[in-house]
Amino acid sequence: MFKKGGNFSRLMASEAILVQNLTRKFKELVAVDNISFSVHQGELFGLLGPNGAGKTTTINVLATLLEPTSGNAAVAGFDVAKSQGDVRKHIGIVFQEPALDTKLTGRENLEFHAMMYKIPKVERKRRIADVLSLVELTDKADVLVENYSGGMKRRLEIARGLIHEPAVLFLDEPTLGLDSQTRRLIWDYIKKLNKERGVTIILTTHYMEEADFLCDRVAIIDHGKIVVLDTPAKLKDALGGDVVCLEVNDEQETLLNRMRSLEWIKAAKHYNGCNLSLTMEKAETRIPEIVSIAEQDKAKITSVSIRKPSLEDAFLHFTGRTIREQEASQDDKNRRVLRMRMRRW
Repeated sequence: MFKKGGNFSRLMASEAILVQNLTRKFKELVAVDNISFSVHQGELFGLLGPNGAGKTTTINVLATLLEPTSGNAAVAGFDVAKSQGDVRKHIGIVFQEPALDTKLTGRENLEFHAMMYKIPKVERKRRIADVLSLVELTDKADVLVENYSGGMKRRLEIARGLIHEPAVLFLDEPTLGLDSQTRRLIWDYIKKLNKERGVTIILTTHYMEEADFLCDRVAIIDHGKIVVLDTPAKLKDALGGDVVCLEVNDEQETLLNRMRSLEWIKAAKHYNGCNLSLTMEKAETRIPEIVSIAEQDKAKITSVSIRKPSLEDAFLHFTGRTIREQEASQDDKNRRVLRMRMRRW
């Protein structure tokens, strides 16, 4: 984590992205709340959080699409508030919403984008061939984009974001709305791009598996604040052991309270997919004792499973709720705001 109060001007040249005490407000709404972090050169960095957490707003500030309310941010060594033109020359961005011209071919979309960056004609041809090959769309280059699948469109957007050879690539929910098979293919392209081309990538996502598979480091962001930042492995290790999932009939709350009283259980709570989720070290040796305690409390355990912690477990550990619960809460808030507006009309 970037240390608050550090010399911003001195550090901005050494990091691909540097953010210091960044805040972005929309009137009374604080969308990004005093966050600080850095992204190293060549790193694949993730902002993980529910819808409405502030991920896209952060990306938009870094990409100079929004001005910061306060704080500092630099991308590729340039201040986002003072050197917007320089920042834009050094970044590529793939937006959450599709931004392709479906009445043009894939090649024509890339040609138009390259011309916008004033890339000479001979160089344009080379780069277009290069990025089409990278995302494996060479054989579809002259097909109208309206005939592309969702995955092909996403790959073309990634290719377009690379046409001017940016130092930093922003991917805002890069696999949103894609099926699981296509999502995995896009992950492979992103990994390949980062490892083989050395492009620094910062992506936003609310998919746990995506952040876990792709990212060197992950910042969990919630209600505009960065809750914790570390590698996926260390975030999962923070739970302190294995996760035991119990399916329990009768006396669930009694057993839950009993489990919470035991020193060797690090965490005990209700969780999606099982009645009781318990975190502990050497779980396999503790199962007989758990069963014995359940019998004493007249709680009937119908199934037991043991697994290693997931990034979703880590999210729950650090925020107190699952990402689905966070999004449901945000949806409720959005509906309340909509009802208020409708009453005013």
